[in-house]
Amino acid sequence: MTLRTVAAIGSLLAVPAFAQADPAGATAELTLQVATEMLGERCRHVEVTNRTAFASVSLHRTFNDDFDTHPLVSGRWVPHYAGGAAWPEARYWGGDGSDFKRKTNWNGEQQIYVDPRYGGRETTPLGLDPFRVDHGILSIVARRTPLALKQVLFNNEYISGILTTQSRFSQKYGYFEIRAKVPVGTGVWPAFWMLADDGGWPPEVDIMEGRGQRPDNIVMTTHWRIPSTQKVESCGFDFRVMDAASAFHDYGALWQPDRITYYIDRQPVSEIKVPIGFGDPMYMIVNLAMGAKYFDGVGFVDGATPETVAFEIDRISAYQIDER
Repeated sequence: MTLRTVAAIGSLLAVPAFAQADPAGATAELTLQVATEMLGERCRHVEVTNRTAFASVSLHRTFNDDFDTHPLVSGRWVPHYAGGAAWPEARYWGGDGSDFKRKTNWNGEQQIYVDPRYGGRETTPLGLDPFRVDHGILSIVARRTPLALKQVLFNNEYISGILTTQSRFSQKYGYFEIRAKVPVGTGVWPAFWMLADDGGWPPEVDIMEGRGQRPDNIVMTTHWRIPSTQKVESCGFDFRVMDAASAFHDYGALWQPDRITYYIDRQPVSEIKVPIGFGDPMYMIVNLAMGAKYFDGVGFVDGATPETVAFEIDRISAYQIDER
């Protein structure tokens, strides 16, 4: 098993469309509503009908990127998965085998994550940049691999981008949020998610994933492992956000000691009792994959897949829970 393997999702549900929010943004302080009802062993929807069944959680900001500059300039992000302690620095940037940390083969992904320093099979930079910043909006752009570079880039169908805060920022507990438009199309798989800082898998928190063949479909899922059997369990839900591809919305997860609550436009929509194995800080990942073997509603790229796909991101933020 490797990163981003998605097991069976606990339930599917189409809910009414969310109105486009206009929150104050990544303010220094934030208050969220969380359910107070006792949790069972599986995830469940949060029904916002009885306000007395909710409590307020106060938070303060610990991380924010409004993407006013290129994401690789700030030092907050790295454009590839991290390797082991013995992984030579040069292997991140080029040469045979350097694709190992630039995609997840298990998932059947058909892209390779590039950045201006990456050389593929060559050891000199190809100058490929999948990150574009325009008026405070970051676009992670996937496009078909130029024919002249196909062999150099390990015969991947698309070039795309990934950003992670591994080794730069991680946090135990708190609220993690992206404000973004979710692109669609055959083989299109955008995501904002978290992994444990110790490098293990799972745990995994998928705050937002898009099923490219199902416009307006957003997936929020928790993954964990049962120690006695080593079986990976998953539980989550699909939500319908009618204008997800054309309008910015906020997608977030609040990780507390007892529960993880998922939010759309800062309204709680689902929750789960924190599974076993969530003991380490987690780091954030945002990426645009192309092609999926196991994740329903994405499919493999084909002739109908857009030549260019853009995952537009307004900001990514993290908050820590205030001490009482």
